[in-house]
Amino acid sequence: MDIAFYGSSLLSTYWNGAATYYRGLLKALAERGHGVTFYEPDIFDRQQHRDMDPPDWARVVVYDGTEEAARQALQQGRGADVLVKASGVGAFDDLLAEGVIAARGPEALAVYWDVDAPATLDKLAADRGDILHRLLPRYDMVLTYGGGDPVVRRYRGFGARGCVPIYNALDPTTHRPAAPDPRFACDLVFLGNRLPDRESRVEEFFLRAAALAPEKQFLLAGNGWADRHVPQNVRVLGHVGSGEHNALNASALAVMNISREGMARNGWSPATRLFEAAGAGACNITDFWAGIPDFLEPDWEVLVADEGAEVARILRELTPERARTIGERSRRRILAEHTYERRAAQVEDLLLNALTWKARKTA
Repeated sequence: MDIAFYGSSLLSTYWNGAATYYRGLLKALAERGHGVTFYEPDIFDRQQHRDMDPPDWARVVVYDGTEEAARQALQQGRGADVLVKASGVGAFDDLLAEGVIAARGPEALAVYWDVDAPATLDKLAADRGDILHRLLPRYDMVLTYGGGDPVVRRYRGFGARGCVPIYNALDPTTHRPAAPDPRFACDLVFLGNRLPDRESRVEEFFLRAAALAPEKQFLLAGNGWADRHVPQNVRVLGHVGSGEHNALNASALAVMNISREGMARNGWSPATRLFEAAGAGACNITDFWAGIPDFLEPDWEVLVADEGAEVARILRELTPERARTIGERSRRRILAEHTYERRAAQVEDLLLNALTWKARKTA
């Protein structure tokens, strides 16, 4: 298959949490013999903060963040077997959403790939004028970053022909055990950008936990936190490029996972960071959300907290030996069941079956 993928950015994780997901899935699809061209706009200073060179497994087209350039990128995608519009590109999303359908050939597929399905669905429920109400029935399928049956049911209710969650996973060649780095030494690290639908949960699960455990050392990494008031035992680090994530995860006693509000409410939405940390053999502590046991077993492969006070308690009781054991168990589970190689095989089956059906229909 020849795949034209319109997304936020493959080359930069700067204000772009979806990059790890795109990289893992598209690399695995390329390794299965499929051609991938990734179209990304030059916006939000991402090109000035690249943390990956253009890979040999995908052709990357960076276009100006203008309407004319977006139209030209759509024109270049004509002739692909599969045209994918990802959510949250960040520039001319409506134009791209309609454009991939128009650029689709008679035997090709147009796919809407949602990397924040709970937020998209909430927007659709609140805004009957959203362009996706008109476009969803025209897409061949919807794929989502997660969300389980609740997201599938809601997407079908809005007219999607089919919806399948393609969950985050691990690329073990990218995220793996590493030597600790003294720069990142701490008891608990959280890596995530400061976003409106995450901040209150960071306040509860991370900053409140730090205030309740002043004897512990906390590390807050990601964009946007520099002017945030934090307890004295919290060190604010700023953006950390993907090339340093392994060392970051390996240097803390435990790694905190905090879901965005919509994803926590919906459930079945494991973040990329959860798999990254497991790949490094780190001990994950996560906020509670429905569906956790489908990915990691609580108290055996991951530690789960309902509030900040419980995070503080877990940290006080967590020994380096237990943290190491939990990290090793989680890594074994993820390697066995949740790699991007497995996700790519799932996507391949979906797309090839749909292409076959469409070819027969148009014959």
